[in-house]
Amino acid sequence: PHPAHPRRLVSAMFRSLRVFNYRLWFAGALVSNTGAWMQRTAQDWIVLTELTDRDAAALGITMALQFGPLLLLMPVAGLMADRFDRRRLLMWTQGIQCALALGLGLLVVSGHAQLWQVYVFALLLGIATAIDAPARQAFVSELVTDADLSNAVALNSTSFQSARLVGPAVAGVLIAWIGSGPVFLINALSFAGVLASLAFIRRKELVASPRLIRARGQIRDGLHYVRTRGDLVVTLVAVFLVGTFGFNFPIFISTMSTVEFGKGATEFGLLSSIMAAGAVTGSLLAARRTRARLVVAVAASAAFGLACVLGAIAPTYWLFAVTLVLIGVASLTMMTTANAYVQTTTDPAFRGRVMALYLAIFAGGTPIGAPIVGWVANVYGPRWALAIGAASGLIAAVIAGFWMLRRRNRLIAESAVPLPAAPSSPEDRELATQEIAIVESTTDRTS
Repeated sequence: PHPAHPRRLVSAMFRSLRVFNYRLWFAGALVSNTGAWMQRTAQDWIVLTELTDRDAAALGITMALQFGPLLLLMPVAGLMADRFDRRRLLMWTQGIQCALALGLGLLVVSGHAQLWQVYVFALLLGIATAIDAPARQAFVSELVTDADLSNAVALNSTSFQSARLVGPAVAGVLIAWIGSGPVFLINALSFAGVLASLAFIRRKELVASPRLIRARGQIRDGLHYVRTRGDLVVTLVAVFLVGTFGFNFPIFISTMSTVEFGKGATEFGLLSSIMAAGAVTGSLLAARRTRARLVVAVAASAAFGLACVLGAIAPTYWLFAVTLVLIGVASLTMMTTANAYVQTTTDPAFRGRVMALYLAIFAGGTPIGAPIVGWVANVYGPRWALAIGAASGLIAAVIAGFWMLRRRNRLIAESAVPLPAAPSSPEDRELATQEIAIVESTTDRTS
């Protein structure tokens, strides 16, 4: 086949942006995500330097209050995403987050902010974010058709990682220039982008999504649906392993930079930016693919493990920086592909609850893995902490790859069962054709 023209590759990479609704949503989300990263940086700064004397425990409490609801409320939040109009639900959650940013910003600017108030705002923001997250994930499927859903999910990751690259840097400059309080106010203003996009979306062009009728046991039904899908179970297991023990980049980067290479804050910040640049690249590479395949997520998980091995043995600062690019590309390729695979293969009626479970597993593992990885870094050194990250990627790849191999062998064995030589009636011929199609489509989906 002839090599693809560069313009065609770029066009395929950003094909979801051809859709007016998604283009509007993407622009608003990019502005809002940048503001959110700015606020997160300013919040950490005031807790450590203005409201306490560099009390890391206070910062830990703030983070626990903000991210704890994401784990605890996910079952209910997923049910809400399946039951209610997602656009209206997002307008409420985004509006509440805007009001919270405005309130905290006014307290800080006026000089009346106290630590307990930051705790309260962090908890309320965590509750709003927990309800917002699965609805926001599932809402993408209403903006584009199934043919572009994988691309749209990847571009969402690109938006988030781009904001992660820009937001903290801009916040640092603004804090030094005008103080931390205005950063919260700027974040409140940034919500205007996503609220405007939700208000001006062409509702007639939204892809219809079934609404869940109120009934008992619907959370349990969502869990049962996942249990009956072996491919979803193995994907969630891989996401848990890598998300829990591999996605501890602040620990890896900070300890390698300071302990192993004896560098300062500037070099540490540069490594973080290099890592984010690799992550953006991984998201864009995932956006080029026309469909999310489980085999790509498995290969990316193995590549992540190998890249962490290279990082753990890197002898110099700059060689370690190079491995961070590889780690960023592999990690985002793995997670973006897994996210898109779960979304595109899940029954639309269960999508909100399944995505809530996905997010709970991904985010909920951090409180488990981070202390373990941090303890290993303190006791045995940061290179061994990176080795744990490497093991998580390699073990996840082995588990998922073994399941795929067994599944494929079983499907091949089932498809090899001889069919009747000549079905005697049109009904028999149609039934035989359907059975073959089911086996072939299931094999293709898992591969």
